[in-house]
Amino acid sequence: MSFIDVIKERAKQDKKAIVLPETSDIRTLQAAATVLAEEVADIILVGDKEEILELAGDLDISKATFVDPENCDRMDAYVDSLCEARKSKGLMPEDAREVLLSNPLFFGATMVRTGDADGMVAGAINSSANVLRAALQVVKTAPGTRIVSAFFLMVVPDCDMGANGTFVFADCGLNQNPNPEQLAAIAGSSAESFKSLVGEEPRVAMLSHSTVGSAKHADVDKVAEATQIAKREYPDTLICGELQLDAAIVPSVAASKAPRSEVAGKANVLVFPDLDAGNIGYKLVQRLAKADAYGPITQGIAKPVNDLSRGCNADDIVGVVAITAVQAQK
Repeated sequence: MSFIDVIKERAKQDKKAIVLPETSDIRTLQAAATVLAEEVADIILVGDKEEILELAGDLDISKATFVDPENCDRMDAYVDSLCEARKSKGLMPEDAREVLLSNPLFFGATMVRTGDADGMVAGAINSSANVLRAALQVVKTAPGTRIVSAFFLMVVPDCDMGANGTFVFADCGLNQNPNPEQLAAIAGSSAESFKSLVGEEPRVAMLSHSTVGSAKHADVDKVAEATQIAKREYPDTLICGELQLDAAIVPSVAASKAPRSEVAGKANVLVFPDLDAGNIGYKLVQRLAKADAYGPITQGIAKPVNDLSRGCNADDIVGVVAITAVQAQK
């Protein structure tokens, strides 16, 4: 059974309601039909029901719940909730209503905030910035969160590295140039996400162009400092750095470059030094190794709101819906 099939089975054990606000996108409707057919989650589609059904054509989405902001009997409650979320900005009810009527992302996020949906998945036709803006402004951060970050669950076919080819790559979607404290927090969150979703012990590699002092540069110093902070903050998690990518995942290279490390050669959580490296890295693996890339999955939001790459296909959306449902079970 593949990794995503295991996630789907877990989602089925305690079905959650996931809102999909991008109903003008055919991939979203294709994914909704698959999720409903496989009974992975309950699906809420935002928009005019007749227009959605017309776009869907022969796709069977009849078991979805359709919520049209223009004719929603919960609108007053959503206006109140959005005003409460944005009270520090002085949002007035009439302005909140306009936002909810005009912006499906904010409407879906407000459904999550009020508990009418357990999670949201979007990003097929919206930028990551817009999806995360709705999440942060409406759903807010989880208690104790040091930094909200985003990771990809990478599933590489025919690969004996990581957890049978499964890795967490972070941060590949949100933080441009995290400082050492932020990078350490990303490592801790990513290890927790890996353990929760994959069910195996995380082994975290703090990636660099240097392996344990082989190069000297301020960028190397940042990763080395982040590693020390992460080890102090998360003493029960296996963390090593700084490591070059080959030293992190290839046992023979690790034996030469970092022979005393419990992580080198066996890493399954790869923490990139900045967003450029992370974004380039996941896309290289996705395109050249034909890996499944699920995400960006957010960590640190009070309730699960997850992003998609605008280059995603329907299967990618199905996978992220299943992951979001499992996150919501917590």
